[in-house]
Amino acid sequence: MGKKRIAFVFPGQGAQYVGMGKDIYENFSQVRELFEKAEDILGFNLRDLCFEGPMDKLKLTSFSQPAIFVVSLATLEALKISLPEISPEATAGLSLGEYTALVASEAISFEDGVNLVYKRGRFMEEASQINPGGMVSLLGLDYQTVEEICQETGVEIANLNCPGQIVISGKKDALEKAVNLAKEKKVKRAVYLEVSGPFHSSLMSPASEKLLRELNKIEIKPPRIPVVSNVTASFENNPEEIRGNLVKQINHTTRWEDSIRFLASSGITTFLEIGPGKVLSGLIRRIDDSLEVYNIETTQDMKLFPERISLA
Repeated sequence: MGKKRIAFVFPGQGAQYVGMGKDIYENFSQVRELFEKAEDILGFNLRDLCFEGPMDKLKLTSFSQPAIFVVSLATLEALKISLPEISPEATAGLSLGEYTALVASEAISFEDGVNLVYKRGRFMEEASQINPGGMVSLLGLDYQTVEEICQETGVEIANLNCPGQIVISGKKDALEKAVNLAKEKKVKRAVYLEVSGPFHSSLMSPASEKLLRELNKIEIKPPRIPVVSNVTASFENNPEEIRGNLVKQINHTTRWEDSIRFLASSGITTFLEIGPGKVLSGLIRRIDDSLEVYNIETTQDMKLFPERISLA
């Protein structure tokens, strides 16, 4: 395993599903302790929500964010116990996942992270009530074409996920105009996302202002493992820059494709998606199919991993 240059990546909102984390919870006492610690901070039964649902509640922004965050870090804890020899050279996370990466790299404490992502989810929901809207994934259009659609309709680019997949964000009527224009420009598909607001756009500015106040209350240290910022798509080591980027991240474009290309150009060859779902694994393969990608979510994944990576 020594020749592999590994990055850990962590999922964002949308990766949640009922039953996530249950397998590792049942198999690791350290994971059970982590859930208990999170529940003490959150004040609700996170285990029941993750393991039993209902999905309608789990997908609400203020619940899905702490749930995905805790399950991802619990999976990381189980991985460290199962395979202590695996050592990442870098970390990254999609949107919410950047907070997970910062806790994994010891820049932010677990306790502060739980509190932050719970409040971040609430602030995003509140901003969505002030500025209602949504998000649409456009498949098969290039950046320049989507930029023209944005200028003409007033929507904004929210996520640059992978080649041919760009997510736009905005008010409902502006999104409808944008989708109609995208169809004229021969979009392959326009998919409305199941989200409660126009995330990663200027309509989220009320949330970013509230988040800044919360971020100013906590200590951020230089990361022990380099973390890629969603906003800059490069490593950020300065605590004040990290703080500023987390504020900007809510109402600016998430540059995931650029982040993965940056890591690959830094010499990373192997990516481990740690936490619920396989969204990032799919995106990374579409960004660069020469990269090795593994999903680590269950005890079985950890058991099979040494054999899978040695065969790759």
